[in-house]
Parts: sequence; structure tokens; C-alpha cells
Amino acid sequence: MPLPPPPAAGSRGRCVLSFAAARDRCFSRRFLRAGLRPLAIPLPAGLDPAQAATTVHIWVPSRPPRNPLLLLHGFGASATWQWAPYLRPLIAAGFDPIVPDLVFFGGSCTRLPDRSDAFQASTIKAAMDAIGVPRFGLVGVSYGGFVGYRMAAMFPEAVERVALICAGVCLEEKDLAEGLFPVAGVGEAAALLVPRRPEEVRRLVRLTFVRPPLIMPSCFLWDYIKPTLIIWGEQDRVFPMELAHRLNRHLDGNSRLVVIKDAGHAVNLEKPKEVCKNIIEFFKEPAAEAANGDDKV
Repeated sequence: MPLPPPPAAGSRGRCVLSFAAARDRCFSRRFLRAGLRPLAIPLPAGLDPAQAATTVHIWVPSRPPRNPLLLLHGFGASATWQWAPYLRPLIAAGFDPIVPDLVFFGGSCTRLPDRSDAFQASTIKAAMDAIGVPRFGLVGVSYGGFVGYRMAAMFPEAVERVALICAGVCLEEKDLAEGLFPVAGVGEAAALLVPRRPEEVRRLVRLTFVRPPLIMPSCFLWDYIKPTLIIWGEQDRVFPMELAHRLNRHLDGNSRLVVIKDAGHAVNLEKPKEVCKNIIEFFKEPAAEAANGDDKV
């Protein structure tokens, strides 16, 4: 059989290998080996999947969870990419990880127009109800921290404790004008969050491995009283350390701030062992000891 002709000059040959797809399969296998299984949950619950307005893709333990820990990812690919290194240490420490794709990421989607963090929070809570998990601890990275903090405010009876990792929930509109956030406006933020050219990807990587969310109008200024762990990369150039201290002050003695040295906004990927160690210690402590001021790693 004759070989096919080579591509015409100036044309691009078809790419038959996808690094991203290969990595996705690799991470999915790690989840399966850790004893988790994927589910696609139609919402509202009980609807035929073809009629559901929203579908949440979520990894759940193969057996009923006894110590559930909800892990919410940040901007980027699916949840498997960000949480794969944490599965075995958390399971070995006695936790049952539950790992959803937030809506518009990975396998989760919706036909509804709502794009708010409150919608994300309500959707993930509905998915947790659908799998029969009424109470749980929660860890949120970056944008996942925005969603997790909103969940804790909306559903205090469900969320036992919260760990926020480089989540700038105290970012305010005035911070743009003062240069605290690394973009000057929403348009520039959109270009950063959804890169379309190699140079835009390079800029994003230079800032962080996890894409930051668009700014929120103001801080979540509720009197939310839950033991809260705040983890921050000391060299975070997306959400600077000032936001970590601002959030710690706002929670007024009911939080613990852990600063990870030699790490940026992607602290969960750069220093997974240190981050996981602090998560495990926090969720295993008695409630009275769960928040006791600042710490430094």
C-alpha cells in the first residue's frame, strides 16, 4: 500500500497524540486505584439525565463515606489534575475524599444561565445530598475556596470545617485600582483566565499553575463562625499575602493562617506534602484547638 503524501508546504500535520488527554487518563486511573468511582449526577435529582438542566461529575468513595472531605478545585482542568496527589495521604489518614468537577469544568455542565459562586455552591450541595452525604469537611483551592466559603455561609448545618488555600475571598473592587490584583480590569482578567495563544499561556504559567477567578464585588462580610484553616503560598502573585492576613483578621480568632515558604499561588501543586499535612492535622484536631492564630511552615 503506498504511503500517504506528506502535508503540503505551510500546512500543519494532524496531531495524533494529546498530552492533556493522556494525563487525564493517568489521573483517572489514580482515582480508581484509590478506591473512588466516577458518577454523573443529574440535577434536579431524580430527573432523567437527558432532561436534567445540570449535570455534576463527581468522584465518590466506593463504600459509604464515614469521614467525608469535599475537595473543590480551582480554575484549570478537571478536579483530577489538582487533587490526585492528595488522595492516598488523605485516605491513609482516615478521610473519605469526595471530588467534584465544578460546573463548567471537566465533566460538569449546565443549561442554566447562572454563573455565580452561589449557583456553584447550591449545585455542589445538591450533588452531596444526592449521594447521601449531609455533613462534611471542605477544602477549597483558589476559585474552589470562593465556592467553599459561599457553601459554608449558605449551608452552615452541612459544612463542619473549612480549609481555604490561596482563596482571595476578601478581594475588593478597590484592590484593582490600588494594584493589588495583577490585572487592571475584567477584560484583562478574562484574557489571563482563558488563554488562546501560547504567549498567553506562558504569562499564566509565570503567575501560577492555577488560574485565578475574576474579582468579586466585595468580601463575603458575613459573621461566619466555623473553624477555618487558611493556607497561602508566601510568594503568591495572584492573591498576595495581604489578602491572607485580611481574611484571617476578618475571621477574628476563629482561623489559623499557615504560610508555605517558597511557594506561589499554585501552592497545592508546588508543595502538596506540606499542604496535605496541614489539612490532615486541621481536620483531625478537636474543635477547640482547630483555630489558634498564625503558623509558619
